[in-house]
Amino acid sequence: MNPKQELMAFAIIEISTLVIAIIIAVVLYKILEKGTQLAMNAVLGILVLLAAKFLFGLKIAITLLTVLICAIGGIFGAFLILILNYFRIAFI
Repeated sequence: MNPKQELMAFAIIEISTLVIAIIIAVVLYKILEKGTQLAMNAVLGILVLLAAKFLFGLKIAITLLTVLICAIGGIFGAFLILILNYFRIAFI
């Protein structure tokens, strides 16, 4: 292999590595962005549930299911739990 071919092969390897690194960075960013959003929704939803529990005396069970509903639905999920609890349908 002559020096020109070696340089070309080295350039292709570098460009491929750079493209793969960019793809990995974008995928990680998307995953972490969603994870942060879910964590914030869960915290806000649980805070709403705890406030309702202590202010209004509701007996809401904080379980893994309620945390998941709050993580996905956020404050709206917490209000759904409150409504279901108020009508004694679930989360009693």
